[in-house]
Amino acid sequence: MDGALAVSKRDELIKRSISFLAEVKEMTAGVDVERWLNKTHGPGSSVYDELAVLIKAGIEEGWAANVEISGSRYRRSRICEPSPETFYFSITAVYMDSRESGELSPEVGKTFRGDYHAHPYGELNMVIPLTDGAMLAGPNGWCGAGWTAPAPGSHHYPEVKGGALIALFFLPAGRISYDIQAPAEAC
Repeated sequence: MDGALAVSKRDELIKRSISFLAEVKEMTAGVDVERWLNKTHGPGSSVYDELAVLIKAGIEEGWAANVEISGSRYRRSRICEPSPETFYFSITAVYMDSRESGELSPEVGKTFRGDYHAHPYGELNMVIPLTDGAMLAGPNGWCGAGWTAPAPGSHHYPEVKGGALIALFFLPAGRISYDIQAPAEAC
């Protein structure tokens, strides 16, 4: 194939995301949107399945979730900045794994917690398990393969249990805040 005609998996992921974002650009993240995403674009749909294949390729090829935050168990990368083409959404990938280094299978009930953060304008978050049974804590409880949609103004620690997963998330205006103070832990 001619090098000029070759399209990278990253470019394919961005192109496929743009068609998805055109559909959701006027929606506000929250419970109703989360339900709609899981019904309309959940596992088995062309949107979910195509994006899952592309982001998994990104992990394997090293262009997605390639910046270590807390070692190899917690990595992320911004794939695309907000732009007119993406309807001013950014596209980011996060890899999280609840297993310790060298652990082959996940320990039941064991979780791994990422960095506390806020979603000023909300978030549309596609969860792609890499380990059978891997789940991400969302605003409506634990989510395996599917979507979470934290509402504008929400804040939390991202947590994973059951192994490894990828969170492919779309942020309106690219807004996410890591400089928010986490609440004091309950005794």
